Amino acid sequence: MTKSSAFTEELCNWLKTLPFASAPIYQPDFALPLLEVATTDGVILKIIPVALSGWETSESELLLKKLTKHLQSIRNEGCMAVALWEDYWLGRKSIVQSRLAAMLGISAKIPGRLTQVRRISNVITEEFLEANHLNGNVTSKFRYGLFLPARYFRVLPEGFAFDASAEEILVAVATFSNARIFNQDNAPFRSHELIRFASLAGTNVVGALDKLLHAFIREKSPDDIMTYADLEWSDGRSYRTLGFEQRGFLPPLEVTVSVEDMRRVRVKAPQSATQTPVEYLTLYNLGSIKYVRTVKSVEFHA
Repeated sequence: MTKSSAFTEELCNWLKTLPFASAPIYQPDFALPLLEVATTDGVILKIIPVALSGWETSESELLLKKLTKHLQSIRNEGCMAVALWEDYWLGRKSIVQSRLAAMLGISAKIPGRLTQVRRISNVITEEFLEANHLNGNVTSKFRYGLFLPARYFRVLPEGFAFDASAEEILVAVATFSNARIFNQDNAPFRSHELIRFASLAGTNVVGALDKLLHAFIREKSPDDIMTYADLEWSDGRSYRTLGFEQRGFLPPLEVTVSVEDMRRVRVKAPQSATQTPVEYLTLYNLGSIKYVRTVKSVEFHA
């Protein structure tokens, strides 16, 4: 963990290729390396590359505490910071690169006002999230997509890869749970979870989540919407700007990684005696922040 790994070197080399970004500064810190990259617009992003080696030892709990403390100290300074695990880089590289570029402001900006929102099928949702969300698709009840009509393809930058013959492009997706109904003040209270949100790789759809939330609110009239901010990637400030309030934390959870394809799995696949054994790594994520948006009655008619 204290030495620059091949993973860190590869990440550093990729950051050097980004337009309008400075060459990353490598800082071997007290226990964890740190990469700092900035754009010409003054956006600074600090990345802690977390190599997988060392986490299958008795020191893993200590490493987790150091990583959490290190990340929080950077954010307390007002900087954006990401803890990037090696398995994400190896198994979901294109999505990682898209997210980092978006955080640096280096992506195709699409005004949300040019898009159209509507419900989408499970098949379309799964295909989009597997290609554009770090953790892929999970079961959801309600699924919404933002589509950019062909008449607005002109906002896409030169060189952006897309099907120019299509009538529209799906540029963002949000999924929600079914209602969890509680009794509050002697009346039923309907709470839904925002489960997934993702934009098309290489894009930043301005106002996308806000537009998708309003579409869901208009249709389903929830009393509140809750979600979680992944502490490895965010302190949740984007949720706060959308009216969400912090309601506590989820502690670090055990994560299982398939060494074969570097994908995080919920359950280890059953194996027969004739199969080649699949190797797994057990890690812990950094936990998450719980956010809740109380939906006021005026939002139903927004």
